Amino acid sequence: MRAVTISLFGFLLVIAATIISFCDGNSNVLCIESERQALLKFKQHLIDRSNRLSSWVEGEDCCECLGVLCKNLTGHVKMLHLGLSSPYEDASDAEWDAYVGSKLGGEINPSLIELKHLSFLDLSNNDFGGLAIPEFIGSLKSLTYLNLSSANFQTPIPHNLGNLSKLNYLDLGHNCLFEAKTLQWVSVLSSLLYLDLSYANLTKATDWLQATHKLPSLVELHLSGCFLNNNPSPISVNYTSLTVLDLSRNTLSSVPTWIFSLRSLVSIDLNSNGVEGVIPNGFRDMSSLKFLDLSFNSFSSSSTLNWLSNLNRLQFLGLRGVSLQGNFSIATGNLSSLTFLDLSDNQLEIIEPKCLESLCNLREMDLSNNGIDQEVSEVIESLSRCSLDRLESLNIASNQLSGHLPDQLGQFKNLVYLSLSGNSISGPIPFSIGKLSSLKVLDVSHNRLNATLPQSLGQLGNLEHLDVSNNMLEGNISEMHFSDLTRLDYFSHLTTC
Repeated sequence: MRAVTISLFGFLLVIAATIISFCDGNSNVLCIESERQALLKFKQHLIDRSNRLSSWVEGEDCCECLGVLCKNLTGHVKMLHLGLSSPYEDASDAEWDAYVGSKLGGEINPSLIELKHLSFLDLSNNDFGGLAIPEFIGSLKSLTYLNLSSANFQTPIPHNLGNLSKLNYLDLGHNCLFEAKTLQWVSVLSSLLYLDLSYANLTKATDWLQATHKLPSLVELHLSGCFLNNNPSPISVNYTSLTVLDLSRNTLSSVPTWIFSLRSLVSIDLNSNGVEGVIPNGFRDMSSLKFLDLSFNSFSSSSTLNWLSNLNRLQFLGLRGVSLQGNFSIATGNLSSLTFLDLSDNQLEIIEPKCLESLCNLREMDLSNNGIDQEVSEVIESLSRCSLDRLESLNIASNQLSGHLPDQLGQFKNLVYLSLSGNSISGPIPFSIGKLSSLKVLDVSHNRLNATLPQSLGQLGNLEHLDVSNNMLEGNISEMHFSDLTRLDYFSHLTTC
C-alpha cells in the first residue's frame, strides 16, 4: 500500500467532478446552436462502445448532456469532462472490465474549435489508439485546464500547446510521447500551476530544467519516467512556488543539489533512479517535507539518517531497497506525524524498539525482506504502545523473527493487512487474533507455529485472504473456524512434512 502525494489539485478536481455530475446546474440554460452541432460532430468521430454519450442527440439541449457544463448566463459550453476515474487496485474483475469497456476511442474532431469559451477539457483514461495529440488543441485559447493523461496518445508533443497562455493545469502524462527535443514551449505558460509530462521521452530535451524553473506560479511538477539525467550544467533554480516534485523512475546518478534550495517543497519523489553514494544531509533543512520517497536507489550502506529527526512534518518515508544495513536506530521522537514507513528490501538486522514507540500516527509499515533477527514480540509490543488505534498495514515478512506472537497483537483494532510469513515464529496463534475485526489479509505461512488454530479466527468477518500453510499446526479445522468468514476467498493450510 502506498500513501498518496499531497496535492492541492485533488480537492479542485473533486469539486469539478461534483459540479459536472449534476444536470440541474444548467436547468435554465439553452445550448448555443453552433456549439451543439460542434459537439454532435465531435461525437460522430468517437468510438463509444458503452454508449456513454447516449444523451448527445440532435434536438436535445447540449447543456444537459453528460460531461457538458455551460455558462449560466450565456449558454456557452465552458467544460467538457469526458475523462474516466481508474478503479482502485483491489477492484473486482467486473469493475475493471466495466472501466475498460467505457473508454472512448476513435478520432478527436477539430469541431471543438467552435467552442470558443471552453476552459476545461478532460479526455483522460480513454483509448485513442496511438493517435497524435491534435495540434488544433493549441488553438483553444480559453483553456485553463487540459488533461489528456493515460489516453494512449503517441508521437511528439505539439509545441503549439505553448499558445495556451491561460493554462493553469496541464497533464499529458502516461502516454507514449517521444522525440521531444526541447521544452521551451512550456516556459511561456506563465500561469501554469500543475505540469505532468510523466513517461514522455525527454532524452533529447536537455533544457527541461531551464524551461520549467521559469514558471513563476508552478506548484506541482511531475516528470516521472522521462529518461532524465543529471543536468550537465547546473543552474540556480527559481521554483518559488513549487511544493510537489516528482522525478521518480529516471536515470539520475545523484540527488540534484538544486533540490535543497527549494525549502517550500512538501513532497519529493526520487524513487527508482540510479542514485549512488551517501544519502545527502541536505534533506535536514527541508522542514516542510511531508512526503519523501528515495526507494529503489543504490545508496551506500554507510548512509546515516540522523537528519530524519529534523523532519517533524514528515508523513511518508520510503526507503525500500536503498542498501541500508545493520541497525535502524535513528531517533524518531520528532517523527510523530509519520503515517507510512517503508524500510523493506534492505539488509537491516535490528529495529531498535525505541524507534517505533513514538510513531503514534503510523498507519502502514513495511519491514519485509530484511534480515531482522530479534523477537517478534519486541516489534509488536513497541508499536502497541502508541499506534494501536491507527495501524492498518503491517508487513514483517521474510525476516528472521523468532519467539511467540504476543497477546497485544489483538489490540490493533484497525489492522487490515498483516503479513508475518517467512520467519521463525513459534508457539500458538494467540486467541486475541479474533479481535482484529477489520482484518482482510492474514498471512503467517512458513513459520514454526504449532498448537491448534484458535476458533476466534471465525470472528474475522472481513477476512478475505488467510494463509497458515507450512507451519506445524495440529488438530482439526471445524466449522467454528469459519463461522463468520463469509468474505473469505483464499485459504491455505497445507503443512510441511
